[in-house]
Amino acid sequence: MVCLGNICRSPLAEGILKSKLPQDKFIVDSAGTSNYHMGSPPDKRSVAVARKYGLDISNLKGRQFSVADFDAFDYIYVMDESNYNNVISLARNKQDKEKVKFILNDVYPNQNYNVPDPYYGGDHGFENVYKMLDEACSIIAKSLI
Repeated sequence: MVCLGNICRSPLAEGILKSKLPQDKFIVDSAGTSNYHMGSPPDKRSVAVARKYGLDISNLKGRQFSVADFDAFDYIYVMDESNYNNVISLARNKQDKEKVKFILNDVYPNQNYNVPDPYYGGDHGFENVYKMLDEACSIIAKSLI
C-alpha cells in the first residue's frame, strides 16, 4: 500500500487489508513515495478512524518505498496518480510495472481513480477515505483467498 507520506492513506489500507486476510499466509505493508515521515506513526486522525472500526494501526511506522519492494511484494497498490508515477519510475522492468495498481481499480475497473489525500482536510475526509479503502480491500481480500 503506497501513498505520499505513509501516514494517512497507506497505513489505513495496510491495517484494513491485514484485518481481512489470514496473517499466517499474507504479508501486508505500507510505504510512502516521499521520505517526509520516515519512522513516524500514522496521523492521529488515521489512527482514530481505524480505532473507530476496531483496528489498531498506532504501532505502524512510516517508511519510504524502495526498489526492493518490487522483490518483496506480489502486488503494489497506490493511492493516486502521483504515487503511481513515482513508483513506476523506480520499476526495473515490465514485471515490476505489472505489480503496480491503483487501489480503487478493484472497485472501479480501469478508471484509475485517486484516493483523496485527507491530510489537509478535516476528520470527515479520513472517514470517507476509510470507507473507500475498506470497500477496495474487501474486494482485494476476496480475490486473494
